[in-house]
Amino acid sequence: MYTPEQLVRREASPWTRVQIILAPIQFLAFLISFFLVVRYLMTEQGYLAATISVWIKIALIWALTITGMLWEKDVYGHYFMAREFFWEDLGNLIAILTHNAYFIVQWSGWERRSVMVVMLFAYITYLLNATQFIIKGIRSGQERRRLRAQSLHSQEGLQGELT
Repeated sequence: MYTPEQLVRREASPWTRVQIILAPIQFLAFLISFFLVVRYLMTEQGYLAATISVWIKIALIWALTITGMLWEKDVYGHYFMAREFFWEDLGNLIAILTHNAYFIVQWSGWERRSVMVVMLFAYITYLLNATQFIIKGIRSGQERRRLRAQSLHSQEGLQGELT
């Protein structure tokens, strides 16, 4: 997943911490907004609350996308679509496009229910992409632990040879 140099750059990047903080906030906003959108679609009640939650969710996906691009530049040397992060970036691109479709259908005068159905579809794309990031994050954590264990084992072996 990471070369040793990329891992050092990942740990040194301030955007790593920003991503770690923003990602769960976005997921919480997604859960709340998803509930409000579905509630509106089922009851036709709470359109304003659902709309505000959608705006917050869209702002957060943009914040994560922009800071993620800065992180990717720090780690891989590319702002977007680095080879190592291609599928995650493609999934994010699809998710952000579907989120922004909300504004297009809203401004085009679609009825409220249809606007919320578009947002429901956008949330499905977000959920698929978030799953992809979670899987990569778990694998990355496992790899970092493995590399640390190898490093410690190598250091212990070197110390044993010196004594």
